[in-house]
Amino acid sequence: MNLLRTKSIEQSIADADEPGRKLKRSLSTWDLMIMGVAVAVGAGIFSVGAKAAANFAGPAVTLSFAIAAVTCALAIMCYAEFATAIPVAGSAYVFTYATMGELLAWIIGWNLILELFTAAAVIAKYWGIYLSKVFALTGLDIPPAISLGGVDLYWGAFLIVAIFTVLLVLGTKLSARVGNIFTLIKIAVVLFVIVVGFTYVKFENYTPFVPAAEPTAGTGAADVLKQSFFGFLTGAAPAQYGTMGIFAGAALVFFAFIGFDVVATSAEEVKNPQKTLPRGIFGGLALVTLLYILVSLALTGMVSYTQLAQAKSPTLTTAFEAVGDTSAAKVIAFGSLVGLTTVIMVLLMGLSRVVLAMSRDGLLPRALSKTSDKRSTPVRLQIICGTAVALVAGLTNVDLLEEMINIGTLSAFVVVSLGILVLRKKRPDLKPAFRVPFGKVVPVVSAVLCLYLMTNLAVETWIFFAFWLVLGLAIYFAYGQRHSRLNERFAEANATVNGTAGKASHTAAEPDDEDELSRT
Repeated sequence: MNLLRTKSIEQSIADADEPGRKLKRSLSTWDLMIMGVAVAVGAGIFSVGAKAAANFAGPAVTLSFAIAAVTCALAIMCYAEFATAIPVAGSAYVFTYATMGELLAWIIGWNLILELFTAAAVIAKYWGIYLSKVFALTGLDIPPAISLGGVDLYWGAFLIVAIFTVLLVLGTKLSARVGNIFTLIKIAVVLFVIVVGFTYVKFENYTPFVPAAEPTAGTGAADVLKQSFFGFLTGAAPAQYGTMGIFAGAALVFFAFIGFDVVATSAEEVKNPQKTLPRGIFGGLALVTLLYILVSLALTGMVSYTQLAQAKSPTLTTAFEAVGDTSAAKVIAFGSLVGLTTVIMVLLMGLSRVVLAMSRDGLLPRALSKTSDKRSTPVRLQIICGTAVALVAGLTNVDLLEEMINIGTLSAFVVVSLGILVLRKKRPDLKPAFRVPFGKVVPVVSAVLCLYLMTNLAVETWIFFAFWLVLGLAIYFAYGQRHSRLNERFAEANATVNGTAGKASHTAAEPDDEDELSRT
């Protein structure tokens, strides 16, 4: 059992051209840039910044966004180098398989499924809730959930997931065009919120910019579970604000940047990926970062962070209501609804592409990787993913696992950042169109920052994450390891050696054979 066996880049590219399992290259730089904005600018821009300011960083939440953006940018540089060297679906999973071996690739793929599935389910549920709020603003009282046999059914989640599942089945380019329209609308809404918000700014609300650290009000085991893992490991008492609060806020708002690793999963559907991928990813990241920082400056300038902290679930609406502008609530509700719409679409696409890549390799059932001859989309898989997301979003309290999205993303970022160093050592012959600058410095700094942000997530998030990893390892050893196509190639090569050269020659040939297979 060779758990560190790797799959060559050439084999990954060849598998992407396998008849019946191919995707169509149809996306441009503009499509990728809009896709990044589409998945990153959701309802989170109207809520996650307010929550981070109220509970963790105060006005310094702007620094939290900047730290999260820098961390994301460093990691995305590593993604861009990988994606131009290996332009196939699967993102971090494929990159890890080519550098660090099958077991770690499985773990990263499993974590990407956690990230994308949980994010799609959480956001689909929120979409239904925001839809009811929009109806309420127009005078229609339509509850977000209906009771069926004592179970709350969030019907909006089923509706939006079904719509985008159908669009993704019909074709990636069609989905991108629909997403582009919604994305331009929500950018307009965000700009409106920024412009109006700055008219209410009072500079005294920015003081103190970094509030002094203070202990949290809660006590006992529940409070410990909510504190950061770093604080738990260092023995620090649960606290908020201060310098540590800025990093805790960065770990929280990092949720707003998860979309850019999803963009990398579309590498196989991009025209001229060597040039298109870096331009699209970095263009989207720059635009999103600018919007986030402007929104956070408007938010913390409108009202004091202490006033936000008094609200149960602070949002931008809280700030506008505090300054007496209740009409802005309608615009924010509409913007949140539109913002969430495109996020769901991109997450559903990313989820199916990761599963597609893993099933191509046999780590998940091969039948899942079949694509339509007519539309070159994974019809069966997209429907399965959509159905699973709809059921979890519509019938469970999935929003309790919101931070799991961040830890899944950050774990992939750590491995991809380190993977660049391995790729360069193993394959110095590769000349990717984009190369991370400053040698080893950027990948190492990226890995350290991502790991540090992971430790700033809550203790209970790490506990859930540990359970997820144990489940994933059980599935791998029970199914994936035995059905791996790479495992089959090793078995066939060993059988050939045994059958033609005898035991003595096999012993002599085996090291060369395994070395060759580690590249295939």
